[in-house]
Amino acid sequence: MVLMEAHGGMVLSDEPAASTAEEEVEDDALSSGAALEAFSESAETRALLSSLPGVHGERAAREVAEERFRVIMDKYQEQPHLLDPHLEWMMNSLLDLVQDEKSLPALVHLAFKFLYIITKVRGYKVFLRLFPHEVADVQPVLDMFTGQNPKDHETWETRYMLLLWLSVTCLIPFDFSRLDGNLPTQPGETRIPIMDRILQIAESYLVVSDKARDAAAVLVSKFIIRPDVKQRKMASFLDWSLCTLAHSSFQTIEGVIAMDGMLQALAQIFKHGKREDCLPYANTVLQCLDGCRLPESNQTLLRKLGVKLVQRLGLTFLKPKVATWRIGRMAGRLPRELADDVVGSVLDCFSFQETDKAWHGGCLALAELGRRGLLLPSRLSEVVTVILKALTYDEKRGACSVGANVRDAACYVCWAFARAYEPQELTPFVTAISSALVIAAIFDRNVNCRRAASAAFQENVGRQGTFPHGIDILTTADYFAVGNISNCFLVISVFIAGFQEYTKPMIDHLVSMKINHWDGAIRELSAKALHNLTPQVPEYIATHVFPTLLLMTLSPDLHTRHGAILSCAEVTYALYKLASQSNRPVTYYLDEKAVQSLKEIHQQLCDRHLYRGLGGELMRQAVCVLIENLSLSRMPFKGDTVIDGWQWLINDTLRSLHLVSSHSRQQIKEAAVSALAALCSEYYMEEPGEAGFTIERELIPEYLAELQCPEEMTRCGFSSALGALPGFLLRGHLQQVLAGLRTVTCTSPKDVSFAEARRDSLKAISRICQTVGVKAEGPPDEVMCKENISEVYTALLDCMNDYTTDSRGDVGAWVREAAMTSLMDLTLLLAQTEPVLIEAHICERVMCCVAQQASEKIDRFRAHAARVFLTLLHFDSPPIPHVPHRRELESLFPRSDVASVNWNAPSQAFPLITQLLGLPTYRYHVLLGLAVSVGGLTESTVRHSTQSLFEYMKGIQKDAQALVSFSGTLLKVFEDNLLNDRVSVSLLKMLDQLLANGCFDIFTAEENHPFCVKLLTLCKEEIRKSKDIQKLRSSIAVLCGMVQFSGDVRKKVLLQLFLLLGHPFPVIRKTTASQVYEMVLTYSDLVDADVLDEVMSVLSDTAWDAELPVVRGQRNHLCDLLGVPRPQLVPKPAPGS
Repeated sequence: MVLMEAHGGMVLSDEPAASTAEEEVEDDALSSGAALEAFSESAETRALLSSLPGVHGERAAREVAEERFRVIMDKYQEQPHLLDPHLEWMMNSLLDLVQDEKSLPALVHLAFKFLYIITKVRGYKVFLRLFPHEVADVQPVLDMFTGQNPKDHETWETRYMLLLWLSVTCLIPFDFSRLDGNLPTQPGETRIPIMDRILQIAESYLVVSDKARDAAAVLVSKFIIRPDVKQRKMASFLDWSLCTLAHSSFQTIEGVIAMDGMLQALAQIFKHGKREDCLPYANTVLQCLDGCRLPESNQTLLRKLGVKLVQRLGLTFLKPKVATWRIGRMAGRLPRELADDVVGSVLDCFSFQETDKAWHGGCLALAELGRRGLLLPSRLSEVVTVILKALTYDEKRGACSVGANVRDAACYVCWAFARAYEPQELTPFVTAISSALVIAAIFDRNVNCRRAASAAFQENVGRQGTFPHGIDILTTADYFAVGNISNCFLVISVFIAGFQEYTKPMIDHLVSMKINHWDGAIRELSAKALHNLTPQVPEYIATHVFPTLLLMTLSPDLHTRHGAILSCAEVTYALYKLASQSNRPVTYYLDEKAVQSLKEIHQQLCDRHLYRGLGGELMRQAVCVLIENLSLSRMPFKGDTVIDGWQWLINDTLRSLHLVSSHSRQQIKEAAVSALAALCSEYYMEEPGEAGFTIERELIPEYLAELQCPEEMTRCGFSSALGALPGFLLRGHLQQVLAGLRTVTCTSPKDVSFAEARRDSLKAISRICQTVGVKAEGPPDEVMCKENISEVYTALLDCMNDYTTDSRGDVGAWVREAAMTSLMDLTLLLAQTEPVLIEAHICERVMCCVAQQASEKIDRFRAHAARVFLTLLHFDSPPIPHVPHRRELESLFPRSDVASVNWNAPSQAFPLITQLLGLPTYRYHVLLGLAVSVGGLTESTVRHSTQSLFEYMKGIQKDAQALVSFSGTLLKVFEDNLLNDRVSVSLLKMLDQLLANGCFDIFTAEENHPFCVKLLTLCKEEIRKSKDIQKLRSSIAVLCGMVQFSGDVRKKVLLQLFLLLGHPFPVIRKTTASQVYEMVLTYSDLVDADVLDEVMSVLSDTAWDAELPVVRGQRNHLCDLLGVPRPQLVPKPAPGS
């Protein structure tokens, strides 16, 4: 009789072992399974797991699902690693069911049963780390145990998995006593500490008869060896387990089960526990084990566990052998004085004469020494000093820096110290270490360093418990939150600065280390962070930080100067906002000297010629930001000469944008335009709503003149500048400004490639409309009204046809995108203010043009067009008037459905857009857009647009009237775009697809159908005298498809094909012969049976790339065989005739 595991439970069995034949069958199955390469049942498993909520209530369906899942999983017993990439989503799917409060108990038990099946195949050790194990998970898992019945043999998998889950939550670094303070209690209810609850659960499940006993042993091994638990519970637990072991007998089933549980738990503790923690109890355990007389037992499992425990006890008694290849282990074998000398030598590495590699190695060595307790507390002051330096180590090398490895290793040192020292030993250094780690966690440029600092901070909070506001900071600056650098600088920093222990260290670090950083993005983020932190300590900022920043604006170092000017701008505006809350000026915080220093920054840079060269780009951008923020802060400079200096800088920057490097051009332009808007609003208004005469007379004419500059970037800058002007400056000049901007939007031969200028002028027109507002009967020189609105709409709609291309590609797409956005903004503005100005024909043209863009080939612009179209359609405050087919559109594009559509994906966009073909108003424009997509080059766009078009054609194929209407629109598109290669070549490809798929079969019954006649005429016109190989090839395919039509038109089509057989280009002759050969095979009625073989022979055997006279002879022979008139050569006119 042996003890066996069957379906998770322990049973005694007298059954003999499996026969040899059965073993062979099993071996064969396993060997065949070893050929697997991947988890091929992923999709089926997903479907199976998602079906559980529907099947758990029906026994038959539930058993079928469970059995199928077992079969799938068992297939991977020999290669369980194939499941690894899929374990996480399987677990998440099942745990979602478990954690859903609406899930019935039967569904929860079924989910845990599936989890156990996975665990059985892959092993619990691999599976264990995937369980959620945050602090918030401890209480819910404990609560799940309250409803469990240890004697319910149908649900043992639930208890097994819960025990494993609880074991991994025991790894959290916080003292369990901290969690007790948040436990809710009912009146009269006794609160049981979490530590005691876990211990009770573990002890109760160590003596059950099912497999939960194994999981309870795992739980004990993780729980008992925790630092906070081992001090209070380890001795009592070992006493309980040894008493249980001593009072149990292997002669009874109950005794075997109890001894099994105790031996497993003890073996796990002595495996995972530290030697120094286990050694005091090892002798007692050995004596108890000896008294159990396990060698006399006939239970193999008990004897095995006994041997395992003895082996681990033996290892505990043995002294650890020290490896000689690690410094920490070497120092551990030295006398105290010599070990301290090693520490001193390591500290010598931390000199700024040493390289970053020495600092990196020194940090790693200190971490190992500290982790092993070899750094004496007397050395801590020296060590902490160098580690604080290492946490901010950043050595510039050329255009970048080194030091991320050093900072990461310094975080490791702090993490190791949390484990190595008692809280009272680190207390003197808590303030410095906590501030340094917080600063590294939120202000380090490298994401790995931020995460390392966050982990070190968490370890110190959990083990030391002395870091100020540790838990609050951890919940905000956790591993995932610090992954986004903008979030760290601008959001998390503000929260942490709310704790006064960290406020000033954070600000000081930004000023000393970050605003002069080599990375411009870090400097800009640092300046914005100072802006956000100013409200925490405004007096400290104004009296200590601001004077330092002003001195740094004179620094010879470019990066320091740039960061200091940006910071001055941001801090000034922050102080202004703070002062304005109590109706005070900014000078409440800034003294006269600071105000004067701010005023002089521009002139000092100008006098030192620092606006020139590469560094000048940074200075111009920084001073523009300064101008904007000082203007917004209402600095008392009105009428001062500094305003003229600022205006000169803005104008000169906009005028010289073409000299700026392309990667920073846009940023500098935006900074200058924003500065101009703020400057004008604050310093150019003489009376409320009135501009000064001089500036009004000079500024706008000067800017309008610059719009005619031959430099594109200058046009861009001054277009944007005009768009940013405040309303009081535009009053009286509106018509003049709009006319100047409309001129920029027009395309002429000399500026056809100025797409960016056209884009910016469109944006400026839209912005001006928003600035001046709308009044139907208002004066056209002051507001948008019925006299000038049509001109604006015309300019915007004309730009929807901008398809300019150059070496950068379809640059006209930038113009079309800006035009769509401007049309949407203007139409929404009119709808909200003066809807009578939206005329029906204008609204129709807007919607149709946008629909065309929504069916074109570039994903990003198609998606933008779709969003504009749906915004106009669904806008309801109030609705846009005169939208064509509004009711049909709302049924085709219901608001709730289209919200989730990814318009960038051709597979989702085209099936929806092609539905517009059924609406006559939109058909022309959608067909025009689809022609470009169907005849395009991108495989996914071509495939999905073609499929969607065919789906629509399938719906109208039997409807003669609808097909006639569709074909008429198609021919109209062709006719309007004759010789427009952007459309016509793609349209020919689309026509080829339509003809080849029999979309016009209904027309073939009628001889000389008008569609075919007109199409032939258009094709002939399109390819006449053309030398475009792609166009000619596409037309050949269309002509071959047109022979399916009957009547005289067929002869005319064949004549065109035979003309192409004599084309001067050999490649066209060969292509034509090949496709005509296929055409003759496809359309059997085309050639008489008696000449078919000869026709096929001529087409296939002739060398169509031979000399033209030879080829034309063969071509003429084909004409004779098919009864087509021979083409006649037209003699070239004599010169001068």
